[in-house]
Amino acid sequence: MSRRELVAGLGTMFAAWAGLTRPASAKEDAVGSNSTFEAVGLNHIALRVTDIPCSREFYKKHLGMTVRSESERNCFMNCGRHWIAMFRGDEPRMDHYCYSIRKYEAGDAVDRAHKAGLKPHREANRVYFPDPDGLTVQVASLDH
Repeated sequence: MSRRELVAGLGTMFAAWAGLTRPASAKEDAVGSNSTFEAVGLNHIALRVTDIPCSREFYKKHLGMTVRSESERNCFMNCGRHWIAMFRGDEPRMDHYCYSIRKYEAGDAVDRAHKAGLKPHREANRVYFPDPDGLTVQVASLDH
């Protein structure tokens, strides 16, 4: 590699790095102003499992998760600041995944999703809609 190629490569690398390290507010303005919702974190993942006790023990033993709450039909487990939900099902699969959004209010979330053509449905204070592949997305408050 010549000195010229090295300098050009380093210049490209630093330009890319500078783009990745812009202040958060600039990134938020660029993304948040045009989107239906602004996901600020992955809230939780919900799984359908065939055997709640077996899955609970797997996640405790192999990933160090702790039980948050449980019943015969479900188990909620802590994963650092996040959590997973497991619901009893006939076939194992992902049930849904949830993103935290700022200033969440279920009625407003339904309205915004409808306006964006997302086909939302609401269950109590929870709002769900399908992604392009049919996976279920949920939006929730930061403290859900």
